[in-house]
Amino acid sequence: MKKVRVFIERASDGNYSAYMPDDNKLSYGITGGGASIDETIKDFNAAYEGMKTHYNKAGKKFEEVSFEFIYDIPSFLAYYSNKLSLAGLEHITGVAQGQLSHYVTGRRNPSKKTVEKIQNALQAFGQELSRINLV
Repeated sequence: MKKVRVFIERASDGNYSAYMPDDNKLSYGITGGGASIDETIKDFNAAYEGMKTHYNKAGKKFEEVSFEFIYDIPSFLAYYSNKLSLAGLEHITGVAQGQLSHYVTGRRNPSKKTVEKIQNALQAFGQELSRINLV
């Protein structure tokens, strides 16, 4: 099954949107929105099911896909803030709490270099966690 990227972004009003980029070569597009990321993903998945129903009723072939959700930095930080503190993220990524806080609130946007630094550090941390065995 083809995997399609879905971008999740936080708007200036604090709501979230999810959308598929145009480069996926599908005959349809899906969007979703909500006040939280969970609500946005739920709305996005409902829109996907609605599109599938529409295609079936119209007798059109519907290509089913799976989704890879990709977050912008403010959305990621807001979504995981109840799982990872900014202090913990500072320790993991080397990016100061104050700077991370500015990204969450939208006062500043991270540079491409900072996004890469955060992503690489989080992926390395995830790999470290995946090697842990508990007794």
